[in-house]
Amino acid sequence: MKRRTSMKLLGGAAALLALTACAQPQGDDIVDIAAGNPDFSTLVAAVQAAGLVDTLKSDGPFTVFAPTNAAFAALPAGTLDSLLLPENKDTLTSILTYHVVPGQVTAGDVLGTRQNVATVNGATVDVNGQAGKLGTGVKVNDANVTTADIFATNGVIHVIDKVLLP
Repeated sequence: MKRRTSMKLLGGAAALLALTACAQPQGDDIVDIAAGNPDFSTLVAAVQAAGLVDTLKSDGPFTVFAPTNAAFAALPAGTLDSLLLPENKDTLTSILTYHVVPGQVTAGDVLGTRQNVATVNGATVDVNGQAGKLGTGVKVNDANVTTADIFATNGVIHVIDKVLLP
């Protein structure tokens, strides 16, 4: 009888350890994930130019609405080149921090709702989880979330098809 009880306790302890290990953040942070995806090379260059790498590698959690290279390419000609100049660092930082929300917000948190959400730069974005024909899409201002819920150790990334401008 004692042996069965001991085995149950050991099994329970092993299960608890396994669950604890699963609950610990594993893998890459937001910057590492973006740097590892060629569709985010422009975003990574902008984050580096703005000096935000250390911030986005910190504990967070953060929710990042990440524009693709195509989203940056859709900006008016010369805009990106101008923003990447050292004298425009404050403007670039303002734009990039407009893409970041403190805390972790998943698509499931907003589906079926519409909310104004405060960003790190102090302005709000309109997160519309009622977008699309059947209310199954998510929009941030006028940008579509094309891929949701890319989890990082310090938050979540949602891929968007436009650059958000404050």
